[in-house]
This record gives sequence, structure tokens and C-alpha cells, in this order.
Amino acid sequence: MNALAESPLKKTTARPLVALVGNPNTGKSTLFNRLTGLRQHIANYPGITVEKKSGLLRVGGSSIDLLDLPGCYSLTAVSKDERVVMDVLGGRRGFQKPDLLVFILDATNLKRNLLLVSQCSELGIPALIVLNQCDAAKRNGIRIDADLLSKRLGVPVVKTVATRGQGLSELKDAIVSALELPSVLSRIPWPECITQGCGLLRAGLQNSGSSELSQAEALRVLFDSDSVFACGVSDKICLKKLVDSAHRSIRDSGLNPGSAEAVIHYRHLDSLLEGVVEASGPIARSHDSIDALLLNRVWGTLIFLSVMYVVFQSLYSWSAPLMDLIDLGTSAAQDFISPFLSSTPALQSLVCDGIIAGVGGVLIFLPQILILFFFIALLEDTGYMARAAFLVDKLFSWCGLNGRSFVPLLSSYACAIPGVMATRTLSDPKARLTTILMAPFMSCSARLPVYILLIGTFIEPLYGPLVAGGVLFAMHFVGLALALPLAWLLNTFFLKIKTQPFILEMPDYRVPTLRNIFHRMWERGREFVLRAGTVILAFSVLIWSLLYFPRDPSVEEQTTQSFLREAAANHSEVEIQDALKNPASELNQVLTHRIDSAYIEQSYLGRFGKAVQPVFDPAGFDWKITVGVLSSFPAREVIIATMGIIYNLGADVDEGSDDLRSVLLNEKWTSGPRKGEPVFTLPVVLGIMVFFALCMQCGATVAIIARELNWRWAAFSFFGMTGLAWLGAVLIYQIGRLI
Repeated sequence: MNALAESPLKKTTARPLVALVGNPNTGKSTLFNRLTGLRQHIANYPGITVEKKSGLLRVGGSSIDLLDLPGCYSLTAVSKDERVVMDVLGGRRGFQKPDLLVFILDATNLKRNLLLVSQCSELGIPALIVLNQCDAAKRNGIRIDADLLSKRLGVPVVKTVATRGQGLSELKDAIVSALELPSVLSRIPWPECITQGCGLLRAGLQNSGSSELSQAEALRVLFDSDSVFACGVSDKICLKKLVDSAHRSIRDSGLNPGSAEAVIHYRHLDSLLEGVVEASGPIARSHDSIDALLLNRVWGTLIFLSVMYVVFQSLYSWSAPLMDLIDLGTSAAQDFISPFLSSTPALQSLVCDGIIAGVGGVLIFLPQILILFFFIALLEDTGYMARAAFLVDKLFSWCGLNGRSFVPLLSSYACAIPGVMATRTLSDPKARLTTILMAPFMSCSARLPVYILLIGTFIEPLYGPLVAGGVLFAMHFVGLALALPLAWLLNTFFLKIKTQPFILEMPDYRVPTLRNIFHRMWERGREFVLRAGTVILAFSVLIWSLLYFPRDPSVEEQTTQSFLREAAANHSEVEIQDALKNPASELNQVLTHRIDSAYIEQSYLGRFGKAVQPVFDPAGFDWKITVGVLSSFPAREVIIATMGIIYNLGADVDEGSDDLRSVLLNEKWTSGPRKGEPVFTLPVVLGIMVFFALCMQCGATVAIIARELNWRWAAFSFFGMTGLAWLGAVLIYQIGRLI
């Protein structure tokens, strides 16, 4: 061991910070989950949309903060993930510098993994090496002398198999020992031209009054002029001149500045690994023969479509019973609580229709989220996800997306919330941003009841089931047909980020570990409930309050008096009084529905709907349709229940209700130039469906976009999609009227 430093456990009462560092697909996250269990916290790094996973590691009586850094191949920062790694390792932008770096290396590909370790040796941070996937290395005939590697690197080396939990106790002990008696990595011997170039940079910047760079920072700036360390230099012109001068010196020594770092590091690694790694023969990767089938243009595509069909169908079929069960539980809770609050109607409605319904509206998404992340974790753990991304990359690359965008977009057909959350598998920030913004354009399952109601009422009776089925099929692709060109426009004219080649590593095929899969499901489900769920609940209570208030008693009195006058024409006074005393009687239910409808009309949302109806008038919407559209913001299928109340049928109607269909067929304009004309003409019906196909899926989607990006992007998405939906409905209606 070398360069011993003061123990972080002794120098401060705060918990030491240990960061896990490594390439993608090395089992780093699996090891993190094993070490922390359920003592994890997932958030975004402050000010950026990169996921931060931290947890608590308990060893004996000691507690250690564990940070799972994003996977990266080198310190040449390109993506936001890689820049976060650089910021954390450098202790920049307010990040705490780790007390210990634990490098997770793939034992089957040691040389490539050690490049990152070799680069980090210049940082002088105490380190520990973990050789993971030792079982795979053994199967491939690879033998690693861990003791010799430890001696040459100058830091401890531990062997593990994270998927099976092997070597965990040894690793925990090694972490504690490394914190008590820290040692740093042996540094690489640089050629004279590199050392002089770094000295030139440091001296030149110091003379110009810019911030001083350390030796490690100067190396990063020398090899990567866009390094995060270069961002802190105030005099960019001076920096460029100094870098150009250093590069000329490197060229004069016979090296290419663009490749010098990799060449020197790999030469160093060749000598470092001599005698450390022995292979019994040529290493055959486990995926070579299987990839010949799965990446085949024909068979691979067919297998991919079959796998995606299973995933897509499961989101519908497997989640439906669970969602129905949650819905029944919500109704049962409302029925149980309601009698206890009957003496205070406002509180009763708040608790039952606002809070309980809002909680149910949050939990009802859980089955789809859990099922989706079950399949994502399964496909990633087996190694198939990378192959699927490769197959579909060409279909999406022209518009700025890449192959990994397919699963989130496909998932959004069931619900945009798990679809947006699934974009966390996208490492390219440009593709992730674009995919999140395009996901709500996919026609989610909540829009299906609206399509079925309108198609079954107005299209199928006139044109038959074949046309009706074609229209239903087409409505599911209206959003997709618009989303891809919009993605191209967004990337070409607004984001203006240069298209980068889609490069990904094909990992070995592995048997998935159920522990890891269920852990992923648990952490994503918990995160959704705790973070997005609170916002969704707030939206639900807000919409409830806008539909409930103001609660003027005169509305009920006037509605009751009007109803009694109408009922007196067909019923005796005794019949009316007896019927009103029986809550289950037809007259009583009709009166209740009319009162509910009158209160909605006089509510803040009803008044707002009437006020903005002129905006929707070019689309042929009357105030009732407008209020239905506005009230459906928490969940799009809510429009059916709202229309049931508005049309005096109650909230128990569904898309197959004959009464609701009959009312819609006979609904007439009661005022204005179209007085007496049918409200629901074919252009209006098509316009409503196009509006729902293009508008934001629901308030929960806005909340999850804000969670994954920020509120500015969420607002941009909501208002942009609403504007496009309005424009689409107007064009359909106006063109339809002309035809």
C-alpha cells in the first residue's frame, strides 16, 4: 500500500462517503442493491436530470453513505452522466468529494475496465478494486491473480459475484479497512512531453490570473478541452492558446494529441496485467452464436416484435384485474367512509371524491408501472435489451431518437407514466428528452373508453363494424404519426444537438436474478408513489374543488322546485312524496342527477368551461363538451362520468351505456346560430377523438414529466400538446363541415 492518509472515520463525525465507479454492465447497480438493501434514496442531482442513487451501508456498528455513480467508460465527459462523474470525483459544483472510490470491474474484460481506473489514479482519492462476475471469468477459462494485481495497483482487490451475493462480506470488511487505512492507486508514468504540457497549462493559467489547476485537472484539460475542469477557466482564449501549444509539443514527440492518452494508458495496462491474467484459450463471448439469430434482419425482427407484443399485451391484460381490484377498493373505501361524514356534505365530498378518489387515482397506475419495470429489468438482466435497441435504431435515428426509445414509446400506449419513467434506460440526454416529450402522444389506455363511446354511438351504426374498427385502429396512430416529425423538428431547429452515433456494448447473456428484478420493481413503484403520487393527488383535489365549489344551496332549491313542477304533470302529490323518501326510487335518482348536474354547471370549472367555450367553438364543442374536456385533466376517461352527470344520468355510466349513447345522439344546441341542430355531428365526433389523441394524457403525466425533467418542460409539453390538439380538432371540424 502507498500514500497513506488520515482515516475519514477518525477525522470527522459525519458518515464517510463511498462512491461506486465503473463501466456500464459490470454489475455495479446489482452490487449497490446488495450492499444497501432497501436503505436507498433515488433523486436527481441538483439542477440536472441525471439520476442519483445513494444508500446506507451498515457494517457492524458503522454506517457509510454509498453513492452509485452513473456508468462510464472513461473520464472524457460527453454525456451529462459522465459530467456528473467528473464533478463528483473532482468535488466540483457543490458535490462532496468521496472519501473512497470502489471500482467495479468486469473480470471477463479487465483491460478495458482498467482504463477508467488508470485515469482516476491521477485524482489521488483512496481506492478499492472489486473484480465482479468472477464466475463468468472462470467459465471462460480466465484466471486472475488478485494478489499480484493488488500489489501493482497499490490498493486492495476483492473478488465478488454480485448476482449471487458471493464475496459481499469480504467487500464490506475491505471497505471499512480502506477507510481506516486508505491507500491510493499507483500513478501512471507519463512521457516528458505530457508532463511538460501539463506544467505549461498550469503555469500559463496562473500567470493569466485564471483559477489554478491541479496536475490531475491539467491532464484532463490537456486531453479533453471540453472537460468540466476547463469550464471553470475564465480566460478561454488563453486556455485555447496554451492547449494548442501543448499539443504541438506532443506532436513533436511523435504522438497524436487526440489518441495519446488512450495509447499511453493501454501500454501501461499491458505491462500491469502481464502475469496477472491468464486465459486457457481464445475467449469466446457467450453471445456470439445467439446474436447470429437475434440480430438477424428477418428472424431477429420477428423475435423482437413477438417479445414486444408480450410486453405490450401484458401491460393490458395482467394489469387489468389488479387495476379493477384497486378501483373496487377505492369504491369500497368511499362507501365505508361516506356515512360517517354525511352530516358535513363538503367534508364528505372532499374525503370521498377528492382524497380517496385521488389516492385511488395514484395507486391505480401501480400495476402497469410494476409490470413494465419487471419486463425492463428482465430484458436488461438477460442482455436482450441492448439487442432490441440495436434492431430498431434505424427506425428512429432520423428524427433524433435511438433504439432504446422504442420500449418507452411502446409502453406509453398503455400509460405514459411508466413510459416516461422507462426513459431512464436512455443514456443519451438528447434522446431521453425527446422521448419523454413524445411519449404522451402515444394513445394510452385511458383514451380507449372515449374512442369506444363515440365510435360505437356515431360511426358503427352508420358505417358498420369494419369502418368502426378501422377508425379505432387509426386513432391509436394519430399521435405517433405526428410525434416522429415533431421529434425531428425539435432536434433540428430547437435543441440543435449534433447527431451522435448510437454506440452500445453487447453484454453477455445471463440468467436474470429475481432478487434484482423485484428490487427494481420495488424502488420504481415506491418512487412513483412518494414523488409523482403526491403531485397527482394534489391535482385530483384541485379538480375536485373546482367542480364542487361554490356550493350555493339555492341551486339545489331551484332545481328541486323545477323538477317537482315537471313531475306534478305525470304523478300525484302522494306518489312524488313517497318516491322522494325512497333513495332507490327512479324519481329520487333523477332528481339527484339533476342536482349534481346543476352544481357542476354552477361550479368554478363549469363557469370556466362556459367562459372558454368560445375558444372551442371553432371545433364545434358546446360548453358541456368543454367542461368534460377540462374535468378529464386528472384522467382522460373521467370525461365519461362527467358527461353522465352533466346529462342527468349520474356518474355510474360507462362507454357502453345505452342511455348515454341515446342522450348524445339526441343532444341539440339550445342557443346561438346553431340552435336546434345536433351537437354531435360526425365532424364534431372526429374532432373530439383527435383532440383526445393529441392532448396531454393526464395530469399525472404532467407531474411525472416535471419529476423527470422540470416544470418548464412539463408546461411546454402540456401547452404545446393542448395547442396541437385544439388545432387538430378545429381542422377536422372545419374541413368536415365543408365536405
